[in-house]
Amino acid sequence: MTSATRPDAASDKLDSGVLKIAGVVVLGAIMAILDVTVVSVALPTFQKEFNATYATVAWTMTAYTLALATVIPVTGWAADRFGTKRLYLTSLVLFVGGSVLCSMAWDIGPLIAFRALQGLGGGMLMPLGMTIMTRAAGPDRVGRVMAVLGVPMLLGPIGGPILGGWLIETVSWHWIFLINLPIGVIAFLFALKVLPSDAPHPSESFDFLGMLLLSPGLALFLYGVSSIPGEGKVVAAKVLIPGLVGLALVVGFVFHALGKEHALIDLSLFKNRNLTIAVVTMTLFSVAFMGSMLLLPSYFLQVRGEGTLTTGLLLAPQGLGAMLTMPIGGKLTDKMGPGKLVLAGILVIALGLGVYTQVGADTPFPLLLGGLFVMGMGMGVTMMPIMSAALASLVDHQIARGSTMMNIIQQAAGSIGTAVMSVILTNQVLESPAASTYFGVKQGAIPAEAVPPGVLAEGQSALASAFGSTYTIALVLIVLCIIPALFLPRRKIERVDQSEQPVLTAVH
Repeated sequence: MTSATRPDAASDKLDSGVLKIAGVVVLGAIMAILDVTVVSVALPTFQKEFNATYATVAWTMTAYTLALATVIPVTGWAADRFGTKRLYLTSLVLFVGGSVLCSMAWDIGPLIAFRALQGLGGGMLMPLGMTIMTRAAGPDRVGRVMAVLGVPMLLGPIGGPILGGWLIETVSWHWIFLINLPIGVIAFLFALKVLPSDAPHPSESFDFLGMLLLSPGLALFLYGVSSIPGEGKVVAAKVLIPGLVGLALVVGFVFHALGKEHALIDLSLFKNRNLTIAVVTMTLFSVAFMGSMLLLPSYFLQVRGEGTLTTGLLLAPQGLGAMLTMPIGGKLTDKMGPGKLVLAGILVIALGLGVYTQVGADTPFPLLLGGLFVMGMGMGVTMMPIMSAALASLVDHQIARGSTMMNIIQQAAGSIGTAVMSVILTNQVLESPAASTYFGVKQGAIPAEAVPPGVLAEGQSALASAFGSTYTIALVLIVLCIIPALFLPRRKIERVDQSEQPVLTAVH
């Protein structure tokens, strides 16, 4: 990084140059994250449009996730080799090109293939954005940078269902993909002008063996995990075979990387205590929080019978709560370290999630929305400070690899959490005949007129109870996050050595 682009370490606020870069990065990240939740509400539409089963159209989600898992490990090396600006522009082109092709899909097969192309571009946008922002702002302002990057993570789950439902109802499903074209063009032109050119480091050879082990390994493992809800159990060939093969490849990569100087993922980063603790905390938090977030729209849709647009609006308080605390959390992380904030955030999330462990078929909406708002406030001082703990003490050439690693962990852990919560909820429903009947009616598999009103009311209550039991397990996992969070730094993280292994000090 040149002196022109390096921030003044003494500067406390994010200057206009950094904020412009943040605007570019947030635009790209919003597209990538929003697209996941936008498509989730379009699955019933795809079923009707292409005359396909739910299991088939669900591949429009799975293909995107697997493409992300395949490309993220290569991002760190590619950023060093080609430069973050060029790679970011290429990622935008891939993502927007894939979006346009998705809008032109004539059958479910091509749509799934184009979604994979979209994922190849989208998978690089977030880790690249983290790298660009962290380098631009410097280590003293990582907390505030992570707070800015948290915006798209909030807007995706909130805005996705609202935008997707509105576009499908008022225009057509094609526009959930075409909407990315104008945003992508603006982001590309903005990035071309604003992002600083960085000097790539082509001296490191590409770890082809590492790529052949890690990328397919992650994809196969996530494929196995994502097949769990459809199979209803872990002990199924479709789950175990790809899952175990993928896990074996990932383990093989670990042994390979330990003996290689320039591995695809630099495992020597785990010598950094802060990063290691942050990885453990992020893994457990993503499993618990991402999994429980999946259940929120399902409760409103299936138990309360709300539409997709209304459900999206009902989820908004969570984002509002996070927007309230995230900027404060970013500033405090830079000043006092992430440890105390993350602990407080986990406790606040647990308090809000506790409301949902008691949900019924007629739980008052003000109580539900209040619980969401409280959860959002907790999330605002939890997820991004954990990221800050991982990246704040890395030197410049380690940032791309570190942000790539954190994104891989977040993606994998989130997929595991989603699958685990789906299976728990499914099993809870299957154990209750009344809940199964009501669920069948909501899915259109059983005609509503064929079920007596009393049975429907009983089934609605039983389904709500199944959600409450699943939320209870999510709450236990959230509380367990306190254990690794206790070891996060509770004072400002200082980088005092720019050598290969940075020396860390806690500043009082």
